[in-house]
Amino acid sequence: MRIAIFGLGYVGAVTGACLAELGHEVIGVDSNDTKVSLINEGRSPIIEKDIEGLIKKVVNQKKFQATTDWADAVQKAGAVLVCVGTPSNPNGSINLMFVERVSEQIGQALARRKDYITIGIRSTVLPGTVEGVVCPIIEKNSQKKLGIDFGVSMIPEFLREGSSIEDFYNPPKTVIGEYDKASGDPFEKMFKPIGGPMVRTKIKVAEMVKYADNSFHALKVTFANEVGNVCKELGIDGHKVMEIFCMDDKLNLSPYYLKPGFAFGGSCLPKDVRAITYKSKMLDVDTPVLSAILPSNKRQIQKVVTKLMQYKGLKLGFLGLSFKAGTDDLRESPHVELIETMLGKGFDVKIYDENVSLAGLVGANKEYITKEIPHISSLMCPTPEMLIESSDIIVIGNYTDKFKTAVLSHVRENQIVVDLVRIVKDGARVPGEYYGICW
Repeated sequence: MRIAIFGLGYVGAVTGACLAELGHEVIGVDSNDTKVSLINEGRSPIIEKDIEGLIKKVVNQKKFQATTDWADAVQKAGAVLVCVGTPSNPNGSINLMFVERVSEQIGQALARRKDYITIGIRSTVLPGTVEGVVCPIIEKNSQKKLGIDFGVSMIPEFLREGSSIEDFYNPPKTVIGEYDKASGDPFEKMFKPIGGPMVRTKIKVAEMVKYADNSFHALKVTFANEVGNVCKELGIDGHKVMEIFCMDDKLNLSPYYLKPGFAFGGSCLPKDVRAITYKSKMLDVDTPVLSAILPSNKRQIQKVVTKLMQYKGLKLGFLGLSFKAGTDDLRESPHVELIETMLGKGFDVKIYDENVSLAGLVGANKEYITKEIPHISSLMCPTPEMLIESSDIIVIGNYTDKFKTAVLSHVRENQIVVDLVRIVKDGARVPGEYYGICW
């Protein structure tokens, strides 16, 4: 099948490359010329495990190409997938600017088609968005009728940044929220080869599933942190408590997020929790647990700020800037907020993160740095060893073997290590003073 994918960020680039490897002919569509050029050169526009080699492979096989010509892409496609971003507005509501713009483009392109085509929305949107926003825009711009001239489905993605290719090929479930059977059939055929449970349901159910998933993932992180904080004050190892807790897998609890540590971040969890709680307020539905997630997450950042404020006048070195290891995504990274706070408090700060290559950043990351942290380049160190050498306090923000080796080998007795990810465990000892945030 020839598939047009709108949006070449994390979801679009991974989905496009993986579908191309499955034998489909993929046309990636993006307004960003840099992303388009990178794809056509066989290079990845994102940092993600195994993505560079996969894109090079499928581009060389002429299975994956990119373009800014959305009209031509829709004309040539047998199906369309929308993978554009849905960021937060300042008040927490969801920003549908990119979804609306792409819906207009698809509608305008459909106006010149005579055959039926189905459109799948993979962007995360609140319940009612596909039927209440996307479909009317497509109908208006195409002058065609949903269910007769075109079909629409909601196919939420369940990809974790840092392991998205593995997640694509080993999905916990594939959910297709369909307007009708004809809308969903092509997507069942498209995703069936990857295996896993296949669920075909209503569009609003599929829209809500993603928010249920991400809200629960966010809740699990916060829950473990709060348990860990209590344990810390009682002199108890929070990780040991949660390790025992996670032995009970009969209620379908995943241990992945259940590790006491630092705050969550990234482009999904914060904005999706904001969106669903904002929607609840609009509906006058009281959601005290969901509403408490982001404030509690902020408190976890403040806890580290309070700890670091004890070392006024000392130099801080941060190992990790992105919201978690294995990605270059800085959007809503709690490490960025922590660093900005400490800079504002007058601290001398240095940073090392090998995935954050400032010259190579494109799209949302580049825009975020330019707008929010334009001074970050002056704080970067070329190696973790140099950062440790020049710092009084080393804050470990991401878990990597490289960081573990550097800390165990190069930290001096007169230095302080503040560990946010439990990089040191199983009896290992760090020279100098060691502080684990929840253990």
